[in-house]
Amino acid sequence: MSTIPPRQTQVQLTVNGQPHALTVTRATTLLHVLRNDLALNGPKLGCGLGQCGACTVWVDGEAARSCILPAQELAGREITTLEGLGTLDKPHCVQQAFIDAQAAQCGYCLNGMIMMAARLLQDNDDPSDDDIRRTLSANLCRCGTHLEIMQAVRLAAQRLRAQKKGAA
Repeated sequence: MSTIPPRQTQVQLTVNGQPHALTVTRATTLLHVLRNDLALNGPKLGCGLGQCGACTVWVDGEAARSCILPAQELAGREITTLEGLGTLDKPHCVQQAFIDAQAAQCGYCLNGMIMMAARLLQDNDDPSDDDIRRTLSANLCRCGTHLEIMQAVRLAAQRLRAQKKGAA
């Protein structure tokens, strides 16, 4: 019995501002492309069902679960990963706040927590604890660093407000 190889197609993806020409199948997820083809390991495979948040990226500035997004459907859209937020030399303010608040234990959930927190703070630089909890509620953390994560988001918000005051 012979197997027929899955149909492949070319797709142009823009990831962290860089164009990439890739060959994918209909079943290829964005997460697979990010981790296996582009070596961007911020997004993690957690549940594979889009429910845990470990694979969160931004698509056109909105949070999306990359483990359930077909890569071929994202041509012409801007994809941002954890690596696209900041660099080792100049981390995004949310990334730096997570470092300073020591908001990691195993670190598996951090990609989703940071991507969701950064998205929240784009729209609201003074979120209430309820706003933060609501935003992060669909991201699972099994290690129990919830208090440190909350502290990190509050710290990032405080720093963002201070930056805006300094720029005014």
